[in-house]
Amino acid sequence: MDSSNATNGTHSLSGAIFTGEGWIQGELHWQHGVLTPVTGQPIAEHDARPPYLVPGFIDLHVHGGGGRDVMEGGSAMATIAASHAQHGTTSLLATTMTASHQDIVTALESVAAYCEQQANDIVAADVIGAHLEGPYINAGKLGAQPDATRVATVEELELYHRLLPLKVITLAPECLEQNGALEWLLSQQIRVQAGHTLATYEQAQQAWEAGVRGFTHLFNAMPPLNHRAPGLLGFALANAEYAEIIPDLVHVHAGALNTALRAIPSLYAITDGTAACAMPDGEYRLGTQPVFKQGGCVRLHDGNLAGSCLTLDQALRNLVTLGRSLGDACQRVSTIPARYLGLNDRGQLAEGYRADIAVLDQRLQLTKVVCAGREVPR
Repeated sequence: MDSSNATNGTHSLSGAIFTGEGWIQGELHWQHGVLTPVTGQPIAEHDARPPYLVPGFIDLHVHGGGGRDVMEGGSAMATIAASHAQHGTTSLLATTMTASHQDIVTALESVAAYCEQQANDIVAADVIGAHLEGPYINAGKLGAQPDATRVATVEELELYHRLLPLKVITLAPECLEQNGALEWLLSQQIRVQAGHTLATYEQAQQAWEAGVRGFTHLFNAMPPLNHRAPGLLGFALANAEYAEIIPDLVHVHAGALNTALRAIPSLYAITDGTAACAMPDGEYRLGTQPVFKQGGCVRLHDGNLAGSCLTLDQALRNLVTLGRSLGDACQRVSTIPARYLGLNDRGQLAEGYRADIAVLDQRLQLTKVVCAGREVPR
């Protein structure tokens, strides 16, 4: 149930509310896009009655959606943000591909231009910055990335960061040079993640000691675990607090996903979503490359996986299917990614936080999405 009071701008929803500390059967109120105190009766999750009111989802790895790709520039970001919002994502990072310097500049400039006009013109996921996935990766582990790798430099990174705030960067730690790039990234509080890498266990440990703390789409674009050569994956499973993973049950087998959930306390879901998200089967683009959506996944001509068509509402349902509680799944699509980025205004339903809300029915299907207090058109 929802209601509003036009006189004082107060809005409310009632149901089972996930607060991050537990469930409350009661009412959620907000004014001017900000939550006021939650009211109601604390309950156990098994006593919660739908509708379920949970924090809006936060996706830290999004290449596209609604038929558009971040690297297109132009109006693509508006379509991507609106498309993912319809699936419960209220904040996201625009994620670039390995590409030429000018192509990355064009993409970041276009996203920045969108962000300047977003607040007034569109109710959609809040684009909170960029995830630079490459070009500083290992040419031996490109995955679906184009072969346009290069060495990171402070000069190039500073330019990208001026165009659009970099929040996350994926790089191959074994390909870094001692030129100050990593130190600069860490000085800017940019989360540095290891990915698209051939790093050994020892190289992963050196990167960890230098300040690398994240791991990009765990299991993918890195060597598999071997008991005599555990590699970066083995290091992550043994040491990481945070790592992102694609829980579409295609990129990672359910058994491996459960292994990571047991090993890494703050494992969080990302979509690695492409233009094919929320679209019918067919041909789309990932950067400059044609990709094909069929059978619930996205592939290159050669059959290799190329991002996904996952949305975070489906990721949440998949986690519950694997045996996670609804509250645990909510944290992995919202609270944990917010905490990883150090965001203190979203990822929870609590007083003073943004009114970013996903409303779920008994089958965990979305019935309503609210971004900063405004309902997303559906």
